[in-house]
Amino acid sequence: MILFYNIVVFIVMTLGLPLIIPMVLISDKRRKTVFQRLGLIRLPPKFVKEGFEKSKKKRIWVHGLSVGEVFSAIPLVKMLNECSLASPLVFSASTKTGYDIAIRHFTGRVETIFYFPYDLAFSVNRITRRIAPEIVVIVETDIWPNFLFEMKKRRACVLLVNARLSKASLIGYQRLGLFAKQVFLNFVHICAQSSEDAERFHQLGVPFDRITVTGNIKFDEAHQTLALKDIENLKRSSFVQHAQKVLLAGSTHPGEEEILLKAFIRLKKHTDELLLIVAPRNPERAGSIFRMFNSAGCSVGLMKEIKKIFSDKKFDVIIIDAIGLLKALYAISDIAFIGGSLVNCGGHNPLEAAAFSKPILFGEDMSDFVDISRTLLEAGGAICVKGADDLYAAVASLLENEQKASEMGKNALRVITANKGAVEKTIKVIKKYL
Repeated sequence: MILFYNIVVFIVMTLGLPLIIPMVLISDKRRKTVFQRLGLIRLPPKFVKEGFEKSKKKRIWVHGLSVGEVFSAIPLVKMLNECSLASPLVFSASTKTGYDIAIRHFTGRVETIFYFPYDLAFSVNRITRRIAPEIVVIVETDIWPNFLFEMKKRRACVLLVNARLSKASLIGYQRLGLFAKQVFLNFVHICAQSSEDAERFHQLGVPFDRITVTGNIKFDEAHQTLALKDIENLKRSSFVQHAQKVLLAGSTHPGEEEILLKAFIRLKKHTDELLLIVAPRNPERAGSIFRMFNSAGCSVGLMKEIKKIFSDKKFDVIIIDAIGLLKALYAISDIAFIGGSLVNCGGHNPLEAAAFSKPILFGEDMSDFVDISRTLLEAGGAICVKGADDLYAAVASLLENEQKASEMGKNALRVITANKGAVEKTIKVIKKYL
């Protein structure tokens, strides 16, 4: 099976090379990561394999695909550090943004941080030979046949934690038949987010004795909290006027800004004291979003540009053109909209807003956060909107009824408090393999 997989990969790579090379050259992110992910660049000098050889503790490799998975891994890595395991830890990410977040949060906590290899046999072999892990913990997703096959050859225990499997993904894997079953049987254990996820992994052929429902470790993230003074300072630095109410649209995708614009124009007819802050998932889109709102007659500012000129101008819309700001910005919002949900992108993590007791709005596609979004809706901490009209009605209602908005925010925070504990359960499973 793995031979057939590599033949297919070789054919695809060979035929796709004329497209792949220009894509790498055009994309700054790909140019900066391609050689490291191919295994052609040495690991950072802090990593000393010889030091691992002297340790009797098992070497642990933790991996998070991108920003969301890296943030999910923060409480897990922290607890692995703090408990009595004292095993050498390394961490990898697949994307540049994920890698940057890992550098920010894990420097000093792990031996080294590096890019996960492409699933090419020689790349996987070169990088895993240097790391020589005995336990691999993959957070949520990023499942690759060559990598798992190599780990099996090296007799490394691979665990999939905070694992979720949507109905659509299950159908896709089932189409691969025996091959998918063989891939998932490479995991010695799967820590599933919910009983539904556990059942779906079982349908792929994973025995129930290899699956434990541990819950979602996103509930255990070290959610940022800010004192009232810090929130006021953040409002000033974000150019929020004293009387303004803030609608924050976080992690938006193409197509959603147009919906936000339609709703916002209607809202501005009723109140002039509303500020819309848009934080696109990809900050490189900030310029095009700026032009769209500007063409509609809104007073718009790009966050980086405003900070350069120290503007005291009153804005209708501020576009965030940098990463790493969104979590803190939820603290200054009055209403939070979760992007990726009004278009078919699966939504993003609503718990970042819930941690600041904010009323939450999202669209119908929260398929990447099914359990979390459902729990928030059932608890009265969130509202599902279906388009510009729904979005307008929900925001208008919350602006008019501050008590309702406050109660929704409290309900959202209660959801986090009630669901903590997944990291401890996950650590218990990992300990079995140490």
